[in-house]
Amino acid sequence: MAAQFRSYVWDPALILAQMVLLQAGYYSSLGLWLALLGTLGSTGPSLHQVFSDEILGFSTPPGRLSMMAFILNALTCALGLLYFIRRGKQCLDFTVTVHFFHLLGCWIYNSHFPSTLTWWLVHIVCTALMAAIGEYLCMRIELREIPLSSAPKSNV
Repeated sequence: MAAQFRSYVWDPALILAQMVLLQAGYYSSLGLWLALLGTLGSTGPSLHQVFSDEILGFSTPPGRLSMMAFILNALTCALGLLYFIRRGKQCLDFTVTVHFFHLLGCWIYNSHFPSTLTWWLVHIVCTALMAAIGEYLCMRIELREIPLSSAPKSNV
């Protein structure tokens, strides 16, 4: 049987490990951004900032800082897609999965479905940013030229 270029083998354990790794990276980097930006607004990171749909908004400084943290987190997680997923075709899938599990976490934490327009806008923008930048970075790696040695082959 001849080997195919970039043959894809169905590996559920690898996919599950990548999902867990990306989700852990999502919350770790979000916590880091909330802590760093919290020093500007003298607020510490809390679960309420991560999961509440009511804190995000333009009217209060903690809401603006949380929105900035989510946007910066999308950029950071795009790098996570580059290092852990490495396939441009799978970036959108993993990005939507991360944000879907975040939606479920918000739903469980708040005991109601997120209903504020700002929450939905921020997360749609973050999903689009993370997927687009992650796919761009992965495609740059995938489209690199393959270096070929210039030494002549003796077995032709």
